[in-house]
Amino acid sequence: MMLPLRNAVLLLLSLPLLAACAATAPATRAQTPADTTRKAGAATEDLSRYRPVFALLPAAGAVPTPAPAAKPTAPPAKAAPTPTNQVNAQVEQRLRDQAFTNQNVKYASGYRVRAYLGLEREQVMSIRRQIIARYPDETDYITFKQPVYRLYVGDYLTRLDAARGLEKVRQFVPRAELEPMQVLLNKTP
Repeated sequence: MMLPLRNAVLLLLSLPLLAACAATAPATRAQTPADTTRKAGAATEDLSRYRPVFALLPAAGAVPTPAPAAKPTAPPAKAAPTPTNQVNAQVEQRLRDQAFTNQNVKYASGYRVRAYLGLEREQVMSIRRQIIARYPDETDYITFKQPVYRLYVGDYLTRLDAARGLEKVRQFVPRAELEPMQVLLNKTP
């Protein structure tokens, strides 16, 4: 009995608050907001000459007539800017230094295909022989961290190249996966 009485009192107390909120609301809700995307007084540019023009589709059984093609007029071509700062001796020296530093880099972030992860040495060697027989120029790496053998194939710098290598290996091992790791850049010794 006490609970319905309390709810009725709360309702009576909240009615003046609701009336106050309704009084401060805008008079009409159908007003459209002002366009804030255009600046006042800004001239509008005629862009109709850049818009493509399409011919109407002919009705069924009608003979198509070619519509005249509207040629958009392009603004006059501007002359290419002339370079002001060519490569000078100081920049040339820095480029040579950077090229020399890059020659000493042997590893980079890339991907390898993990062809096998398991406990059996004979199985990893069998998969390795199959892959080498089919793709002799692919490099393979067998790692053994007791008791697990891992067989990795390839040194790929991009994920796209690695996905192509993965498709090659999946012929032999359907559960092969890509793994990001440090890869060898120059395969030639």
